[in-house]
Amino acid sequence: MKPRQIALTTVTVTATVFAWSVVMVAADETAAVAALAPALALTVQQIVHTVRSRPATTLGAARLDASADKEDDAP
Repeated sequence: MKPRQIALTTVTVTATVFAWSVVMVAADETAAVAALAPALALTVQQIVHTVRSRPATTLGAARLDASADKEDDAP
């Protein structure tokens, strides 16, 4: 994925989580929001952490990975 697509996905998921929380509060389901808020917050945190910790792919690394797929000893 391109960095722009990743950022857009992250923003979309985060906005969806918060919108869901607002709808649940508006529907007077505060107990559901209170019970699920930690899980939703952890989901958003994991997405952001994954996006920020992606290693940059270099041309040399791509070339090394391609050579690792070839088997010279295969019958």
